[in-house]
Amino acid sequence: MNRLFSLLIALFFVHNITAQITTVPEKPVATKAVTITFNSDESNLDYYTGELYAHTGLITDKSSSSTDWKYVIESWGNNATQPKLTNKGNGIYELEISPDILSYYSVSAGDDVLKLAFVFRSADANQQTENLYVDVYKEGLHIDISSPSQNAVLPLGDSVTISATSTLTANLKLFINDNEISSSNGTIISTQYIFENLGQNWIIAEATADSTVRDSVLVDVKDFKLSKPETYKNGINYTSNTSAALVLWAPLKTYVYVIGDFNNWEKSDDYLMNKDGNFFWIDITNLTEGQEYAFQYSIDGNITIADPYAEKILDPWNDKYIDEAVYPNLKAYPEGKTEGTVSVLQTAQSEYQWEIEDFEMPANEKLIIYELLIRDFTSEHTYASVIEQLDYLEDLNINVLELMPVNEFDANSSWGYNPTFYFAPDKYYGPKNELKRLVDECHKRGIAVVIDMVLNHSWGGSPFVEMYIDDMENNPWYNVTSPNPVFSWGYDFNHESDATKALVDSVNSFWLNEYNVDGFRFDFTKGFTNTPGDGSGYDQPRINILKRMATEIWKRNSDALVILEHFASNTEEMTLADFGMMVWGNKNHAYGENLMGYGASLYDAVAENRGWEKPHLVTYMESHDEERLIYKSVNFGATNGDYNTKNLATALERQKLNALFFIPLPGPKMIWQFGELGYDYSINYCPNGSISDDCRTAEKPLVWDYTNDTQRTELFQVMAKLNELKQTYEEFAPTETEYALANQTKWYKLSKNGKHVVGIGNFDLEEKEIAITFPEAGKYYEFFSGDSVVFNSASQSFTFQPGEYRMYSTTKFHDPEIETDYTLISSAENKLQIYPNPASGRLTIASAQELSAVQVFSAAGILSYQSDKIKGYKLEINVQDFSPGIYFVRVLQNGNSSTQKVVIK
Repeated sequence: MNRLFSLLIALFFVHNITAQITTVPEKPVATKAVTITFNSDESNLDYYTGELYAHTGLITDKSSSSTDWKYVIESWGNNATQPKLTNKGNGIYELEISPDILSYYSVSAGDDVLKLAFVFRSADANQQTENLYVDVYKEGLHIDISSPSQNAVLPLGDSVTISATSTLTANLKLFINDNEISSSNGTIISTQYIFENLGQNWIIAEATADSTVRDSVLVDVKDFKLSKPETYKNGINYTSNTSAALVLWAPLKTYVYVIGDFNNWEKSDDYLMNKDGNFFWIDITNLTEGQEYAFQYSIDGNITIADPYAEKILDPWNDKYIDEAVYPNLKAYPEGKTEGTVSVLQTAQSEYQWEIEDFEMPANEKLIIYELLIRDFTSEHTYASVIEQLDYLEDLNINVLELMPVNEFDANSSWGYNPTFYFAPDKYYGPKNELKRLVDECHKRGIAVVIDMVLNHSWGGSPFVEMYIDDMENNPWYNVTSPNPVFSWGYDFNHESDATKALVDSVNSFWLNEYNVDGFRFDFTKGFTNTPGDGSGYDQPRINILKRMATEIWKRNSDALVILEHFASNTEEMTLADFGMMVWGNKNHAYGENLMGYGASLYDAVAENRGWEKPHLVTYMESHDEERLIYKSVNFGATNGDYNTKNLATALERQKLNALFFIPLPGPKMIWQFGELGYDYSINYCPNGSISDDCRTAEKPLVWDYTNDTQRTELFQVMAKLNELKQTYEEFAPTETEYALANQTKWYKLSKNGKHVVGIGNFDLEEKEIAITFPEAGKYYEFFSGDSVVFNSASQSFTFQPGEYRMYSTTKFHDPEIETDYTLISSAENKLQIYPNPASGRLTIASAQELSAVQVFSAAGILSYQSDKIKGYKLEINVQDFSPGIYFVRVLQNGNSSTQKVVIK
């Protein structure tokens, strides 16, 4: 192999592609077939699952440069003639190049093939990888040194692994300079060697069969072992207003350089990190106070990562789509100086001044949790815009705000369950101090804040993954493959590993202390195990893992909420609940069936009916993961004569009945955003108005206009009042209970200290007689009508119309005055219209505010249209010649900008 040419290629393409592409055979030759396997999760396509095509050619000995492609197959974007990859599932694709490379590319006689060249693209050509290359070998005997790499820096006195691989069985030898250090027969040779002399050394590998071939690399031995100060922790340590210490824990790695703004992104001895066992560390001095510096770690010459503990990162693929109004003065990515995600350090940062430092947690039995996805809650999708709506949430009388993941995840628009950086708030939602202000403002209103934390898995962009992507067997944090064959995403954490335990504790401690959050909702906790299977059975090792994690959390905050999305055996969930954790209780199907008039039991919506001693079941009618109930009803509801649950007004009224058999029942409850207004867009609603499973996690319409609909605000008021009653009166944390929740007519009795509450409802589609024995005779108050009645006998019979509900109590509950102080957030985007969407001929942009400039970008970030100095209120763009796909329209008005997504057909 021509190592000089290979080195030139490496200099042009810093990004490590071996994680993206593997081949069978491992060392392809031009005269034989090869299978290319592409892992989209390791590329900038970010776990792509659609149709994928190959724009492909060759680098040959006739190429004028390392990027001069020859024998390119057809033209860019031509799906009829360019090769289509086979989708193998889970973001994995294959391309068969057969019968051999020479024939496949129609290579002329006498041309030597050096590399296969690829760009993998989506069917609409709007998404694509960077240039990817695969070495092609000549037939016959070859040997390659696999470790260490060319120009590696090796520590004086450490044992170093030296390995080489040959293409054929041969007599193999390893040399240091002229001295033989190892020999063997076969295709692989490996040995340990300790360098005792500083300076450059040649490592030579030799293979002898019918002939003798050699490969060599030059390494540099340096003395950089030095003990790390005990006070230095993983990540960035600010040691003064002009200095910082960086620490990276990287077992089995040999050397690390820091590259960044402070050294013009160049490796030098001054920025070679000290090595102390598995720790690499360095002091960075002479920094400008308060200035942001971007930096990365260059590991062993072939891996470049951002600091995994960084609290801010810059993303070359997604930051360009973050609007100035969302994140003002966002530091520019260092284009042309490096590739991949970079981390940011900044000395002398202004500390957030907390106004509430002694927040008192609500009692567990009074919890009303509101699950919220910032992306789909306001048009600005910012922490700040959520703050603007806290009065609305306060009116709803919630006392816990549960934010779907806010730490950095792949891409911008996402549910957040594809995490990459665990200590950095995602910039798509705004600066970190705005998140702190959101927590502070919630605490002012008596609302706790819980964040959704994803510790079952990471996405491929996580530095914890990237550090070992070619050696996952030795990754200290992850399993090589998930033990769960049914439910598996991304890279699976090994929760039995000490490294993972330490990381989990560090993540949780950081958010509790730095952001004053009041706890966590942990995603897919039944995956916190190495026990093979789908995770449904009782699993003692998993219980031990979760108990250990919760104990560490409570050491830091004894009142912190630990909420699990578990869905395992009832016995295991009961064990976890008894230990003090909360467990999600999904009753979406049952409440949906009752809403639609088909009927379903709500018996196990109550923890005690599952045999639990503690009421730690977080029951919900909807979460981010389930179909919206009102959508179900208006599309699939039952009908009896004139009574039709497909009618929106009927569905909204029946949802009040659902609320009565949801919120007052003992134990914490959770509401999914806008469920209190009867959100009726499907979970699978697409931006173009269609319904498709592919749009499950796509952006959903905002519905703040629902607050102008009396029927919807009446539902809001019922839920808000029930929320307040639950938090105010002791009867809703009862010591005595009785339930009839299985049939179409349902009731419950809640009692404490001689006080009683009785809820009654008819879920049927026709009039029903309901007989019930009250806890005692006497005077009762019906909450919704305000009437009072004296029952001379405890046994009573009622006639209930379909959907009718009542709640009787021996205490006269005050009727809360609920006012919805919702104010539409004023922004350019609220006043902006872009239509039609999808568009095929002309796209119109209109606004009540004057337009200043308009730009249209493809999904790949390519500027497709621009118009400056419009000075008008309407603009029409001819899009007939645009390639079909997704585009982003950026509009500037009065110094403010907004961006909307459109589809061009």
